[in-house]
Amino acid sequence: MSLSLITTAVLRASEEAGDPAVPPWVIGAIALGILLALLLGLIAFGGGREHS
Repeated sequence: MSLSLITTAVLRASEEAGDPAVPPWVIGAIALGILLALLLGLIAFGGGREHS
């Protein structure tokens, strides 16, 4: 492949890219929710145990 053909292909691909299907803040909110649920589960599980 020639360099100009590769350059043309890259430019065309970058121009066709639109908005993502899922907004990034949705992924962040889901990740935060999972981490908070795991943290609460850890606190609930370890809250009544004696320290060794």
